[in-house]
Amino acid sequence: MVITAPDGPLPVGQVTARGALYPGFVAAPPDLPRFFAHFCAEHGERTCLVDGAERLSFAQVHALARRLAAGLIAHHGVTPGEPVGLAGRNGAGWIVAYMGIVMAGGVATLINAFWTGPEMAAAVRDVGCRLVLADRFRHDALVARGEESGARPILLDLDIPVAEALAPLCADPADITFPAPGPDAPATILFTSGSTGQSKGALSDHRAKVQAVLNFACNGLCVATLLAQRGTPADPAPATLLNLPLFHVTGEVVVMLQSFVLGRKMVVMRRWDVPEALRLIEAERVTYVTGVPLMGLELATHGEREGFDLSSLSDLAAGGAPRPAEHVERIRASLPNIWPSFGFGLTETNAVGTGIVRETCLAYPHSPGRATAPLVDLAIFGEDHAVLDTGEVGEVGIRALANISGYWKRAADNAALFTPSGHVLTGDLGNLDADGYLTIVGRSKDIIIRGGENIACPEVEAALYAIADVRECAVFGIPDARLGEVSVAVVHLDAASGLDERMIGEALNGRLAAYKRPSRILLHDAPLPRLGSEKIDKRALRETYLAG
Repeated sequence: MVITAPDGPLPVGQVTARGALYPGFVAAPPDLPRFFAHFCAEHGERTCLVDGAERLSFAQVHALARRLAAGLIAHHGVTPGEPVGLAGRNGAGWIVAYMGIVMAGGVATLINAFWTGPEMAAAVRDVGCRLVLADRFRHDALVARGEESGARPILLDLDIPVAEALAPLCADPADITFPAPGPDAPATILFTSGSTGQSKGALSDHRAKVQAVLNFACNGLCVATLLAQRGTPADPAPATLLNLPLFHVTGEVVVMLQSFVLGRKMVVMRRWDVPEALRLIEAERVTYVTGVPLMGLELATHGEREGFDLSSLSDLAAGGAPRPAEHVERIRASLPNIWPSFGFGLTETNAVGTGIVRETCLAYPHSPGRATAPLVDLAIFGEDHAVLDTGEVGEVGIRALANISGYWKRAADNAALFTPSGHVLTGDLGNLDADGYLTIVGRSKDIIIRGGENIACPEVEAALYAIADVRECAVFGIPDARLGEVSVAVVHLDAASGLDERMIGEALNGRLAAYKRPSRILLHDAPLPRLGSEKIDKRALRETYLAG
């Protein structure tokens, strides 16, 4: 392939990491600071960020990040390898803060902005952050927890111009010697619920982050090359919405970091709003949007769509929850000039995994695609990590240089995460056809993916059990046309209880973030059905619910 040939823009060879050989981009920047320096210099005066009335070039963004990094070192004593929290909704200041943290040598620890104060404090304490840069809402929520998090919240006001917001934190970079972390140094921590409901910090080194971004960019360049050969070249001024939360791996890697490689303008959305998204696509000539499946469908079918010029938009991508085949059909019917695509990856793989684009997405609407070249090796595993044959169902495994180093200080979880061959076990059950296309048939982990947000069933059940009159409960996911999946809780109460569904829901308000609360609560008069192992039979409950 021309793109990955020795004289191509992204040459690929063998790279040694974690004691093994992997396919990798051999000319890649060695770490995120040099990644940002290279691509911000390359794209210079092109528009990098649009946040309301504020517009910043790549050069301006990099200069601000250097000043922030200098301040973190000079005023706050950030040292190489130190976790520094970042908690906030999307904004230009969030991106500059991310850049500044890693340029100071810190480990950018991305806090889920949907969490409650106690949930944020627990994650910060688990990782051991000394500092957390936080927008006003998250800052105040952490301050309200007192010393519970063990960290000092520092206000990062996303509602004022970014230079003004960062000014109190900055210093003159001319007075600072910046660290050069190198590929093996820790770079980021993102949080994933796992199957137990206890958040785990997924630690990536700089090599994994850079390689993951370049793998996505490589596939984008392949599509652009194909379009040019067909006589329909891609827009030379790419632009994307920042509609996904940047603390999620798709928002961070696929959207934000890849935009630096492509010189792609990023248009900030604080929260998802369809009319606002339509307005921004028209005003900023957005070419690419990715999100959970619901977002693409809403853009295609919203009642106000006809009032906006969407002619710049060429691609609607999705990830997170499986995209229903009927979504693809409805998007194409409403927006015939826009191509769908889909990807399957995890926080643990830095979003790298499989992909399917354009015409192929229409031909295989039920598949998340094939292993994305050139980094990914995809395999299906049975018992004792045996690799299964074509068509056999087992657990999906992903091996790539982009995989995380492991969970932060969780040796037992890491032992269960990786196979001896270095594949990350995804918890998803599936099979590969003769052409390498993946079909996912279920999940081995007790997780619900609601609009791209992971909900651990045991965590919701624990919150229900904390209600005095709850004797038994079970939480499971059911399909939902809007969000991919939603949760249902079946609850068996004490005989004398006066609780009803509404009261149970209200009792969860202070215990769980809004997206984790069950979409429906059902009362069950009898004890819940059990398996031979004495575990509650969730499958039977789910089948009964769906049949009714």
